[in-house]
Amino acid sequence: MLMRTDPFRELDRLAQQLMVPGTWSRPSPMPMDAYREGDQYVVAFDLPGVTPDAIDVDVERNMLTVKAERRPAAKTDGVQMELSERPLGVFSRQLVLADTLDTEHIQADYDAGVLTLRIPIAERAKPRKIAIGLGSDRKEISG
Repeated sequence: MLMRTDPFRELDRLAQQLMVPGTWSRPSPMPMDAYREGDQYVVAFDLPGVTPDAIDVDVERNMLTVKAERRPAAKTDGVQMELSERPLGVFSRQLVLADTLDTEHIQADYDAGVLTLRIPIAERAKPRKIAIGLGSDRKEISG
């Protein structure tokens, strides 16, 4: 049987084994995407295998904090772990939000291991037209 190996994957696996899983005082980072979609910003965090009750989302002033914990599966008698590559522990990410975002109306959804936050753009930050008046009341200054 022919097997392909990836030496970088093996190095990555070894590095993860040597590193201590994230703790509440020293969490591991979580991957994310951030983009603008119409009148809102969307931030998506990858959290596969995390239950919704293990996710904590906080906003204080303009600091958004997302923390999650992936706990090990309950072990039963007669089960011997052969391979464990999925990281366990605490994951966290902090983002500084612009003043132009409405942090009072953030929506959070969790589906298929992805936490998606939708942050609306504040009304004061949306572009608007400014009417231009005619200069009919012109005064001359003589001196």
